[in-house]
Amino acid sequence: MLDFIYKYISPQTIAWLIVAFPLAGATVNGLRSLVAARFGKETLHPLTSAIGCGMPILSFLFTFIIFLTLIGFPEPQQPTMLTGPLFQWILDKTLIVDIGLKFDQLSLVMGLIVTGVGSLIHLYSMGYMGHDKGYTRYFSYLNLFLFFMLLLVLADNLVLLFVGWEGVGLCSYLLIGFWFEDQEKAAAGKKAFIVNRIGDAGFLLGMFLIYTTLAGANLSAVDHGWRFFSFEVIHQYSAYLLPYATPICLLLFVGACGKSAQIPLYVWLPDAMAGPTPVSALIHAATMVTAGIYMIARLNFLYVLSPTTMMVVAWTGALTAIFAATIALTQNDIKKILAYSTISQLGYMFLGLGVGAFSGAIFHLMTHAFFKALLFLGAGSVIHGMHGEQDIRNYGGLKEKMPITAWTFVIGAAAISGIAPLSGFFSKDEILWQAFHGGHTLLWLIGFLGAGMTAFYMFRMVGLTFFGDPQMGTSKWMKVHESPPSMASVLLILGFLSVVGGWIGIPEALGGSNHLHHWLSGVFGKTLVHEGMGESHAGEIILAVVSVLWALHFAILASVIYAQRKDWPEKVAARFHYVYELLVNKYWIDELYDFAIVRPLLFVSRNVLWGFVDEKVIDKYGVMGTGQVVLFWNRCITALQTGVVQQYLLFFVIGAILLIWRYVF
Repeated sequence: MLDFIYKYISPQTIAWLIVAFPLAGATVNGLRSLVAARFGKETLHPLTSAIGCGMPILSFLFTFIIFLTLIGFPEPQQPTMLTGPLFQWILDKTLIVDIGLKFDQLSLVMGLIVTGVGSLIHLYSMGYMGHDKGYTRYFSYLNLFLFFMLLLVLADNLVLLFVGWEGVGLCSYLLIGFWFEDQEKAAAGKKAFIVNRIGDAGFLLGMFLIYTTLAGANLSAVDHGWRFFSFEVIHQYSAYLLPYATPICLLLFVGACGKSAQIPLYVWLPDAMAGPTPVSALIHAATMVTAGIYMIARLNFLYVLSPTTMMVVAWTGALTAIFAATIALTQNDIKKILAYSTISQLGYMFLGLGVGAFSGAIFHLMTHAFFKALLFLGAGSVIHGMHGEQDIRNYGGLKEKMPITAWTFVIGAAAISGIAPLSGFFSKDEILWQAFHGGHTLLWLIGFLGAGMTAFYMFRMVGLTFFGDPQMGTSKWMKVHESPPSMASVLLILGFLSVVGGWIGIPEALGGSNHLHHWLSGVFGKTLVHEGMGESHAGEIILAVVSVLWALHFAILASVIYAQRKDWPEKVAARFHYVYELLVNKYWIDELYDFAIVRPLLFVSRNVLWGFVDEKVIDKYGVMGTGQVVLFWNRCITALQTGVVQQYLLFFVIGAILLIWRYVF
């Protein structure tokens, strides 16, 4: 089949079409939306759906073709395909930046996740957003988001990656604030944009430091061709970056903290729930928040040069994982709970990266894409069936009216909780085991405690939403309904992937061969954390069993309490009032940022920069002052031009006398 395809289209063309399809969809639907708005007409939804969903599906199919091509290589040959530069973007005496794509094991995994899960979310959106007046504009933004994310994961150099990095930031602003008529939703979009700019400033500084270090090292131009931001060149000359590896990696990590919502730049992600639920699924599952994970994994050869940075990454991830999990324990908005669970799961991925388990982090990224997309779209199905209600305390008993949503949601909750044999068990267990095996016992313990909390708050949500007695009143109960087939079918597909998605990484200790780890070894190599793993199967099995029992215990406990004993949590909250207030108010971090950062900046901006510098100095004495000076001299000169000849003669005589006085005396 591949030979037949390549008769008519080259691999290079297929590679570029993967990126071009979503861009074309965004352009066509964007222009249709603009024209319709200009002439006050409505666009045809079927055509919008065909373009908006067809382009991501084509991208997925073409990515799969490249994947099938590269897995056909013999295993000793590590498959990598470079498209070559489409054109030279930046051309200078000391710097060249190409527009080129790179297909290797890592970028293919990411590309399949982005296009595959992204396509399912696009299909789900047809039912969820079907009645929205901005339907065509929505699909234009969604396609543009996918284009920039593909550019990010397929770029062959750091500058092009940064273009995709900034592009997903822009699209997050457009999609989170999609219903911009609502001031709260518009503010959430601005918050995401601003917080990410803080992280991106660190990212830029890290890039500049890479360039100045390599450009000042007197390297042979024959080898690097002035392409200092190419991943191949950075890898080849990474030894020259060794003295500056720690500041470079820490600066890049600041960008990762912003994009992937880690402490202290996580505050934008819970507010991102203001956007449509499919947008939340796309941001949380397959695109934006995974960008930081991918960037560190892509530059793994640079991060291993700095053990200090690796520990910073690991501890930041571990603390974020348990910090967000404690907040999720007491939240009542179904989307906010899932938002904090995303922050927590991203923390596990950073923990894996920090202890050197790069393939484990990517494995968890992949399984997380499946079950988190399922959970968010399941939440969207519940909100759709409950006509906009998002407080889980007003749900209850929904499995009777929404069986497909209920049981697929339970699968997603079990997967994220790490219950075997679902996908989340294998990926999360690999990270925790490799942390423990690497001697990071305290990090493992934090991750272990966080896993128990994850199971508890997820099944708290399951118990309150789908089991127990309905809490919404008879009139609302009668209106509850299952989602349409376009939404329910996507839930079933993601439910299946949440079950079997982790089987590709079954460890050798449990009778598997961890295919994903072997596939990614071409990028990550055999890191120190994997050495000696084969000698510790007994320890790995024991920890896996303990982990499953730990998660299962909390899952059952939460289900029973919140489905049958709802008075118990109220008594516990009353007894530990101060702890409950601390958690339900999210440690008052947003209020702290508002008091310590936002208000002082607003005060300085309004009263000093605007009120004094802009209005009084620039406007009054600069802009207006210049005009007043011109007017003053105009009045002076005008006063002299009276038209009286005798007065002109007087001025002439006075001038003559002054000249004679000057030169005679």
